[in-house]
Amino acid sequence: MFDKQEFVSKLVTEEKAKIVLLVMDGLGDIPVNGKTPLQAANTPNLDNLAKESDLGQTIPVLPGITPGSGPGHLSLFGYDPIRYQIGRGILEALGIGVEVGEKDVVARANFATWDGKVVLDRRAGRPATEESSKVVQLLSEKIKKIEDVEITFYPGKEHRFVVKFTGEGLGDNVTDADPQKEGHPMVWAEGLDEPSKKTARIANELIKKIAEVLKDNPKINFALIRGFSKYPDLPKFPQVYKMKAGAIATYPMYRGLAKLVGMEIIETGQTVADEIKTLKEKWNDYDFFYVHVKKTDSYGEDGKFEEKVKVIEEVDAIIPEIVSLNPDVLVITGDHSTPVPLKAHSWHPVPLLIWSKYTRRGLSQAFNEFECARGTLGTIHASDVMTLALAYAGRLEKFGA
Repeated sequence: MFDKQEFVSKLVTEEKAKIVLLVMDGLGDIPVNGKTPLQAANTPNLDNLAKESDLGQTIPVLPGITPGSGPGHLSLFGYDPIRYQIGRGILEALGIGVEVGEKDVVARANFATWDGKVVLDRRAGRPATEESSKVVQLLSEKIKKIEDVEITFYPGKEHRFVVKFTGEGLGDNVTDADPQKEGHPMVWAEGLDEPSKKTARIANELIKKIAEVLKDNPKINFALIRGFSKYPDLPKFPQVYKMKAGAIATYPMYRGLAKLVGMEIIETGQTVADEIKTLKEKWNDYDFFYVHVKKTDSYGEDGKFEEKVKVIEEVDAIIPEIVSLNPDVLVITGDHSTPVPLKAHSWHPVPLLIWSKYTRRGLSQAFNEFECARGTLGTIHASDVMTLALAYAGRLEKFGA
């Protein structure tokens, strides 16, 4: 099997360069009343940058396939998301510092609201992290073991938490215990091989125990568990691309993604401004920076058009600060599209901007879905973004004589 990442790695030079990958999660959209949030936002800095950049759009997995954030990010990092299929549980777990051993299966969980028949709210109203952490503590006191499997809970952000299953004979080939949509009956986990059947049985029993413990809470009274996973083995980003890489992200899952591929996690605050402050403080310490903005995705999932516009404008305001650092390459894109009308991830191509001194500048006038669709880069696979970033940074040798 042809390994594109291995092929590219052989062409990477030792030349020094600074590359910034700014990922606005769920950036792509479709029009509402004639405009997408990216078109409706006041973005003078992104638009000016577009005039000096090459634009295009990416397909995270395959045309028509709706990606999760894991596959979307792995693709942006240069990994084949079909070959490396990673459960969200390991990403969330690593992002909050959970140690994962050989006997462990970890899963990502949501607090939810249900009425005993259907799931009314998959996120339990997005409770504050402080509130959900207290519920996690309660579960930790009440539920410690099911059959011969130890259960450990770890708080995440807002409605999210992590469950670790520790025991003999556990598999991670387990379907999600989650109907994926509100107003639908519960869909229970199923194991697709013998070890995974044990994991699924334990997980389903755990959900029932959680419901019993939380039955008197009007909103946080249920849990959905998905992304069952063991620790995978991936090529490491710093070795593949010969760069010291740092990740600046506020949400655990994205720190987990970065850690999984070998990036160093840089501690930062909770706002976009905090992230850019951290970028400036650590500028001399790394060759490659991955900077993640979450709220573009959150507001897309919640169907909040104006709020998504405001986050885009917030990012636009800090663009001059990134440019002032004089990176050799600045890439701005998303890991997938999250259209406001759909309130979910979608298959739509994702806007892409690459800025460097080697771009065919002057051919685009603004940064939005439609200018990107007409851009010089065309429609490419997201896993080619890293190759392009290296090329624009002057870090790839010529192939062949």
